[in-house]
Amino acid sequence: MKKSTTIIYCLAIAILSSTSFAQQQSPESMLATQREKLAAFARMNGVWRGESWVILPSGEKNVIVHTERVGSMLEGAVKVIEGRGYDKEGKVVFNAFASMAYDEGKKAITMQSYAQGRVGNYVVTPTEKGFTWEIPAGPTTIRYVAEISHEKWFEYGERIVQGRDPFRFIEMTLTRVGDTDWPSADPVPMLEAKEGRTKQ
Repeated sequence: MKKSTTIIYCLAIAILSSTSFAQQQSPESMLATQREKLAAFARMNGVWRGESWVILPSGEKNVIVHTERVGSMLEGAVKVIEGRGYDKEGKVVFNAFASMAYDEGKKAITMQSYAQGRVGNYVVTPTEKGFTWEIPAGPTTIRYVAEISHEKWFEYGERIVQGRDPFRFIEMTLTRVGDTDWPSADPVPMLEAKEGRTKQ
């Protein structure tokens, strides 16, 4: 078999394999899998408020009021999270946003995170009581552990260096204070409410 013929044959096999996989994995099937994988995180939904503290580089413990609001998009296929921290004057001193979804390619739940100018994508591992996720940082690993019931959300972060005891540098304890229809509420309708026609 000529080299050019072999390349064409391999390409044809790859295309057929890809088409076959796409036919097996319909959008409805993939969405159903994503919703199933995120079902364990349903207890996160709602509005939460409590206290958080972090150890500053100076060694001082800084305490703030912390809030979280959590909702779903795509009928539960994506989890959306926003965290805000307030100082004693009510100024926002911390703001983070994240989305979670099941990644079929990685066979894992991943979280896309935006916080304090940093962007990252991390694997989230469900546990019996909540979830964990880690950030590799050279010889150091930052690990977050969350325990969530229907009324309480406890989470901490620790720095892990081989040969040393883990150092807990942040902790938050929140209480669920209500429901929220964020962010799925008020979608843009097909027709304008007043004129009854589509916008041009």
